[in-house]
Amino acid sequence: MSDNQTVLAVVIEKIRTSINEDWIMDYEIDATTRFNDDLEIESIEFVKIANAIQQHYGTHLNIADWLAGKSIHELIGLSVGELTDYVSAALAKG
Repeated sequence: MSDNQTVLAVVIEKIRTSINEDWIMDYEIDATTRFNDDLEIESIEFVKIANAIQQHYGTHLNIADWLAGKSIHELIGLSVGELTDYVSAALAKG
């Protein structure tokens, strides 16, 4: 499993545990899954996911700053893969 695949697995696990609803456990989530269109995640749920990822990997990740640089259209279309790519890149930088 590549580093990006490992990060993707962690991101998916954090999505499942942060949402904490029965349907999410059976929902197929991959890199192309969109937070808004596919998962219909509310902003507070996304904050929980981001916090869980930051707790897992450490405070050198700054998901809030990364999101702040995105347009509303980019935020609406944000995919699990895009978040995974950010986390992987941030981890590579150290």
